[in-house]
Amino acid sequence: MDSVYLSINNLYAGKKVLITGGLGFIGSNLAHKLVGLGAEVTLVDCLVPDQGGNLFNIQGIEDKVKINISDMGERNSINHLVRKQNYIFNLAGQTSHIDSMRHPFTDLEMNCRAHLTLLEACRENNPEAKIVYAGTRQIYGKPDYLPLDENHPLRPPDVNGIHKVAAEWYHVLYNKVYGLRTTSLRLTNTYGPRQIIKHNRGGFTGWFIRLAIGNEVIKIFGDGSQLRDFNYVDDVVEAFLLAGVDKETEGEVFNLGAEKPHTLLEFVDVLTGVCGSGQYELVPFPKEREQIDVGSVYSSIDKIKKALGWSPKIFLEEGLRQTIQYLKENKDYYWQ
Repeated sequence: MDSVYLSINNLYAGKKVLITGGLGFIGSNLAHKLVGLGAEVTLVDCLVPDQGGNLFNIQGIEDKVKINISDMGERNSINHLVRKQNYIFNLAGQTSHIDSMRHPFTDLEMNCRAHLTLLEACRENNPEAKIVYAGTRQIYGKPDYLPLDENHPLRPPDVNGIHKVAAEWYHVLYNKVYGLRTTSLRLTNTYGPRQIIKHNRGGFTGWFIRLAIGNEVIKIFGDGSQLRDFNYVDDVVEAFLLAGVDKETEGEVFNLGAEKPHTLLEFVDVLTGVCGSGQYELVPFPKEREQIDVGSVYSSIDKIKKALGWSPKIFLEEGLRQTIQYLKENKDYYWQ
């Protein structure tokens, strides 16, 4: 698979690429990489408040990408945007589990119907485009065994997870029935520069990083022994790029993850050590979070390693160091 890594530069140069959710955390990091590879990049994002979209995320490449501020679920807009695209990286959606329980119909629109609209647009206007969808490890729910592999039963613990299952299977179905070139990557806890840290609804990693930088108390629910796997965003971007150019991945789903998991206490120890600030305390689960907590959970990466040769290259301490440096240097654009 080393040849696949070496050929990425050639395979994306001059190609047209659409990134949904392109002003968000992973989408913008992907955009920076693709611009560097010589791709013609279009970003679509509706900039829903508190969902991670941030114009500062594309600082340095703003004159090298096309930006379309619109809703992916708006059919006329997406019908136009998908035309002539060689690759579509589908990262749009909202990630908050708590918000999905409080506002289920909003989550349905953003995480389910909008993705069906995109697939219909591709079926009608550009059936040759390669589509890579950002799925989530969360859809497995409470594990029967660890590490999770792609054959584990799907038991999503909340509304967000149910809609993510549906969106992923729309992608799989449209491959089987219509021949669309779709792949889904089930992401785990992704962290890195440009992630949202202004509230705790987008995942604990960004919020813990913010608290550590601010020398505030990090509250860990339970006893801190819960195991998680973590991926630095550059490794996740690499997985998307590899999946994009590989025909054998079409119609398939793949876990992302790490070579080894860490407890939450280990994560916080590394974080505060790298940051040089922050402290923690163990607290009981709030009721609304306890109801959807899944305990220890982490994924096997054997399938994607075999198919694409992918495995993480940036481990926790170095990834956190780079993340903290970026956020400290650009604090004004991520705290408010």
